[in-house]
Amino acid sequence: MPKIVDTYVCIDLETTGLNPKTDKIIEIGAVRVEHGEQTGVFETFVNPGRKLEERVAALTGIRDQDLQQAPEITAVLPELFAFLGDEVLLGHSLLFDYSFLKKAAVDQKLQFEREGIDTLKIARIFLPELESRRLDFLCDHYGIPHRAHRALEDAKATVDLYQKLREAFSSEETENVFQPRKLIYQAKRDTPATKAQIERLYKLTEKHNIMVEADLSKLTRSEASRYTDRILATYGR
Repeated sequence: MPKIVDTYVCIDLETTGLNPKTDKIIEIGAVRVEHGEQTGVFETFVNPGRKLEERVAALTGIRDQDLQQAPEITAVLPELFAFLGDEVLLGHSLLFDYSFLKKAAVDQKLQFEREGIDTLKIARIFLPELESRRLDFLCDHYGIPHRAHRALEDAKATVDLYQKLREAFSSEETENVFQPRKLIYQAKRDTPATKAQIERLYKLTEKHNIMVEADLSKLTRSEASRYTDRILATYGR
């Protein structure tokens, strides 16, 4: 019979959007659980090097001023990975969070391979009758206190949800559902924009009097290309 996983780290991120190839992490929250007991938390804002879209600020309550003095992801990852250790990851729609962390790790030439347990997948198996399996909806369903769309609060709520799901549905017949699975996301490393790319962008923004919502000096090659193409398509050469 598989052993119940009661030691893990639950992770949750807030991001500028849904695509790990083009969007950035803005907040990380994690809860360490050992033998069923919470033993530590990790929480930080992350400076994404760009202004937030209003929809993101409205959803999360995070503002640009919250992020201006925050560390960049290059400084955050070593501390975060030390907190995670080698433990199994837990999350709600875990592959989303893992994909952003994997992309950030690959960009820094770091290894990040993990196994994880996804409470969303568990809920889809055992609670198909519910109209939604979103974290906020499931927290309402189980009476779990929850402040949605803030990383640490979402992580804490996911730990409570995992406990509720285990209590309700874990048995010898279903225990395999609660076992960790290898997390798979293929990420390609982005390299910094070249000096020529950055100089061209500065010239284009000055020529067309454009306020850019990103720090041009910190763009990757692909980001610089996208910004340049967007300006040329809108304003011409």
